[in-house]
Amino acid sequence: MKIAVLGGGHGAYAAAADLSLAGHEVRLWRRDAAALAEVIAHGSIRLKDADGERDVAVHSVSADIGVALRGAELIVLPTPANAQDDIAQAMAPHLQDGQVVFLAPGTFGSFTMARRVHGLGCKADVRWAETGTLPYLARKHGPREVNLTIRAVHLPTGVYPARHANETLAVVARAYPSVHACGNALSGALMNAGPIIHPPLIVMNAAPLQHFERWDIHNEGTQPSVRAVTDRLDLERIAVREAVGWAAPHYPLRDHYENDRWMYGDAHKKLVKSGDWREHIDLQHHRYVSEDIELGLAFLCSVARWAGVDAPIAHGLLAITGGYLGRDLRQGPRTLEALGLADHSPAQLRDLLHRGAHA
Repeated sequence: MKIAVLGGGHGAYAAAADLSLAGHEVRLWRRDAAALAEVIAHGSIRLKDADGERDVAVHSVSADIGVALRGAELIVLPTPANAQDDIAQAMAPHLQDGQVVFLAPGTFGSFTMARRVHGLGCKADVRWAETGTLPYLARKHGPREVNLTIRAVHLPTGVYPARHANETLAVVARAYPSVHACGNALSGALMNAGPIIHPPLIVMNAAPLQHFERWDIHNEGTQPSVRAVTDRLDLERIAVREAVGWAAPHYPLRDHYENDRWMYGDAHKKLVKSGDWREHIDLQHHRYVSEDIELGLAFLCSVARWAGVDAPIAHGLLAITGGYLGRDLRQGPRTLEALGLADHSPAQLRDLLHRGAHA
C-alpha cells in the first residue's frame, strides 16, 4: 500500500521505518528539509528494536508534501495535536478523493482537521480516523535513528464521518492490524491516553523537572500518590465516555501499569528499562504540556462540562497548569465551546459526527 507519513518526530520516524519494513511503499514528509538530509543521503532509517539494529529503506523522503501525498491511500500523522492546523493547511491543496488520514493520536483532530481543510476550499472526499495512542513507544537516537521499544497491540479508533467507518478502518487495518472500531470521532478522542497519563506526571513532578537537567517521570516520577491521581483522572474519563453513550472497552490506564491488557500490552517495565524517557522536560513548551494539557485535558474538561459529569481531578490539574502558565486553559482552542459544539444536544452532536459537517 502507498502510505504517506507526515512529521519529523519519534513517532513519524518509527512509522516510516516500521511500515517500510512491513512492505509498504512509504513516503516520509517533513517540512524541515535540512533535518531530512541524513535520511535522504542514506535512503533509509536505522531502526533499533527487539530484533536488533538494521537500516530500513524508505521509498521516498521529501520536504514537498505534494510529493508525499500524491497517490497515497493512507496518510499517517503521528504528530502532536498542536501541529495539526499547520499540517492541514499544507495538506489541503493536495488531498484526493478516497484518501484516509489516520491521526495517532488525534485529540479530536479528525473533526478539526476535516473542518480546517474544507474551510481552505478542499472539496476532496477524505475520511479521517483517530486512535488513542501512538502505535509505538519510540525515541529517536539521531538524525536517522529511532529506537522502537514496543508496538501497540490494541488501537481503538474513531472515524469521522462515522458513516464511513467500515471502509475507513479497512484501509487503516492494512497498515495497522491492531486497529479496531470504537465509534465516532468523539469516542476516539476520549480514548486518548496522553491527557490522562501526562498531566499528573507533569504537575506532580514539577519541582524535580525544573530542578534536575534530566528526570524520568515514568520511573522515579511514578510514585503511589501519582498513580492514585492518574487512576482517579482516568475514572473521570471513563465516566465521560459512559455519559455520552459509549460502553467498554475503555482501556483503563491502570492496565498499562498492572497487566498486559492495555494498548501496548505489558509496556511500562520495558519503557522504564529502555532509559529513553530520562529526559529534559520544559514545563512551558514540552508537548506533554502544549498538547496533552492545553489541548487534550482542556478538551476532556469541556466534554465533562457539556455532559454534566463531575470531574474535579481533570479540572484541578488544568487549573494548576494554567496557574503556572499564567492563563485560563478553560478557554483553549480545542474545547467544545471554542469549536462551537457546546450548544449541540447529544443527539445533534452524534448526528453531526455521523454524517459529517459538510455532507
